[in-house]
Amino acid sequence: MRIDRLLCEMNIGSRSKVKEYIKKGQVLVNGVKVTRPDTKMEGNFFRICCNGKEYSYRPYVYYMMNKPPGVVTATSDKRDKTVLDLLKEQLLSQHQGDLAGIPVKNIFPVGRLDKDTVGLLLLTNDGALAHRLLSPKKHVPKRYLVKTDDRVLEEGLRQLTQGVRIGEDEITLPATVLQAEDENTYFITITEGKFHQVKRMFQTVGVRVIYLKRLSMGTLSLDEELPEGQIRELTQEEVADL
Repeated sequence: MRIDRLLCEMNIGSRSKVKEYIKKGQVLVNGVKVTRPDTKMEGNFFRICCNGKEYSYRPYVYYMMNKPPGVVTATSDKRDKTVLDLLKEQLLSQHQGDLAGIPVKNIFPVGRLDKDTVGLLLLTNDGALAHRLLSPKKHVPKRYLVKTDDRVLEEGLRQLTQGVRIGEDEITLPATVLQAEDENTYFITITEGKFHQVKRMFQTVGVRVIYLKRLSMGTLSLDEELPEGQIRELTQEEVADL
């Protein structure tokens, strides 16, 4: 990648502005001055000094969000607040209003949670990882906490475990369903990601989902200490496990 494009992706400035920094000799990469905007950058980590400020470049970033209700899982929306809007707010707060060095424009949510669904959401700019997690062929497990408006009968639980028809050509893949101690509360693990799948599955057995929270996706589990509406970066171990 060219150094001028890299600096733009890092939110350090517009293309014209970063070219100006480079031509004035104000850009150093790993301590070496860069004087050409078309200088090719090779590698996965750089220490960049631009106009007197230091940045660390990484090709990919990973954030865990405890998604709150009322926020849509999208990169943009004309009507509602999106998870990307919320991410930017949190990053601005964490970095004292300066997003330079963070490739915000390229970050997207991995998968989708309904507007009223809460819990674990991964946001990243790593397209290959997102593809692996979302590919139907991978059968990545996703675990949810479900509260319903009525109790699911034993026969209904059996049907959910074996697979049910939710209006698709094929029945859902077998799921793991456990009843919690609280009445009308369940834990369900599915390995698909069909539209409104969990809600439609429970509707099939005669109950309505009134609260839905994603607890995990693959090896990544929601941090119990992360407040609703907040984000944090994934640890190196969490990224490696994914």
